[in-house]
Amino acid sequence: MVDIANGRESSLVTTTELPERRTKHHSSNVVLPDTALSRTGPTATATRYLLAGIRLALGWIFMWAFLDKLIGLGRSTPAASAWLDGGSPTAGFLGKAATGPFSGFYHSIAGNAVVDALFMTALVGIGAALIIGIGMRIAAASGVLLTVLMWTAVLPPATNPFMDDHLVYAGVLILLALLGAGTTWGLGRRWAATSLVRRNTWLT
Repeated sequence: MVDIANGRESSLVTTTELPERRTKHHSSNVVLPDTALSRTGPTATATRYLLAGIRLALGWIFMWAFLDKLIGLGRSTPAASAWLDGGSPTAGFLGKAATGPFSGFYHSIAGNAVVDALFMTALVGIGAALIIGIGMRIAAASGVLLTVLMWTAVLPPATNPFMDDHLVYAGVLILLALLGAGTTWGLGRRWAATSLVRRNTWLT
């Protein structure tokens, strides 16, 4: 391996070599810690709860966006522009903020009733699935599609050549689904045990 500090190669030390080196050069019985993530014990428990917390936080981001656009909570959506009061949840973003190579397409669908309904359904569905901890695969797939589409609406991002939070959200959603994050602080385990999900594992 190339030592970056001095520019010359150094040999890799494997874990099987460590005990021999210790007995040759050290008289004390110092045990080197294993830095790899363990599948059991306190590290695994902490990881499960951390993933559950991230799942809930991300679920709340989607759910809050839905509620704000639905009733106009005055954060990003004023009350006068609430969906329930006849406002469009997509007109502002797609109609005014969309930039880049796909801006013409997004401007053309901004404010469309079908697009509004699909967008709001996606927000509440993804948010609810993440908070409850069920249907993580569907939530991840839907969330990735939604966030990547939102990423393409603002190309290039304002503060980076290509990366922004939408792509990070997409990666986190995939990770949560792969690691079964819905089983901790969620109903994922009970959901997976139902006959419906046992017959259709894609619903987990």
